[in-house]
Amino acid sequence: MTLAEFYQQGHCYADFLTQYGSENDRKRWQQVYAQTDLEPEQEALLGSFAREMHILCMAGAWCGDCAEQCPIFTVFEEASPMIHVRYVDRDAYPELKESLTICGGARVPQVVFFSEDMQQVGRYGDRTLAKYRQMAASIGGAACSSGILGETNQHAEVVREWLDEFERIQLILRTSPRLRQKHSD
Repeated sequence: MTLAEFYQQGHCYADFLTQYGSENDRKRWQQVYAQTDLEPEQEALLGSFAREMHILCMAGAWCGDCAEQCPIFTVFEEASPMIHVRYVDRDAYPELKESLTICGGARVPQVVFFSEDMQQVGRYGDRTLAKYRQMAASIGGAACSSGILGETNQHAEVVREWLDEFERIQLILRTSPRLRQKHSD
């Protein structure tokens, strides 16, 4: 199966959690969803998207990193009619899990971005830079804190970094000669 076909097999947010999540999993995801507030500028940015984007998200309802990040995608989807996210369970599709590895592992969440006609545009995951900075700051030895992270609202930083990636993909789509010709813009 191609990545685009996996997208077609995917579930919307609620259906994914119903099928793969326990009551506790759904509760954790809902808590993150409830705390994800977009700034007016972020809402305006998402509302300005001119190109349709399809996003395949390989996730695990049980996964803490997924619970901390995937609800953000749903907030983005609600803010823009141009964003369509579908979730697939990492363990339900071994061939997908094998093809989307990071540093030799089946890390989640991972997203694959597609254009309106299902051309692959980019990939991103499993954690944002802000999360990796936080993790690096908590370990000792040679990778001890660099002081880069400082005092921040970790969730707001993760939201911002994911939004940056969604915007980057939108700009690739918006400036694509192929799509500009198709849309006469």
